Amino acid sequence: MPLPRSVAASAAVVLLGPLALTACGGDSQGGDPSKLPTAVIHIAINGSHTDPNGEHVDVSVGQRIELDVTADQPGEIHVHSDPEQELEYHTGSNTLELKPIQVPGQVDVESHTPDKLLFTLVAR
Repeated sequence: MPLPRSVAASAAVVLLGPLALTACGGDSQGGDPSKLPTAVIHIAINGSHTDPNGEHVDVSVGQRIELDVTADQPGEIHVHSDPEQELEYHTGSNTLELKPIQVPGQVDVESHTPDKLLFTLVAR
């Protein structure tokens, strides 16, 4: 015997309600990206070899980002964000701070010494 419409509708609300709540929930930090730990991305540049080499790196919108660069010669990193960022590094160990990505999407980060894509930030 089929359930009356009011009972069926109530059952749907009870069953689907938790899904709607989880879809709208923020992160465990209450949605404030400044409370997230800084995303530290390690970069090694040795001649024409780089690590990372074209990978995707996930970050949160508004999260602080730090590049830990070790290089065998000075160079520059170009971040295709809005606004774009250009960061110089020296031979040896460098710590560079990026401005947080404020809009969800993908942002390419490339080296100009050598000229290649290091990684793509995926901001969510």
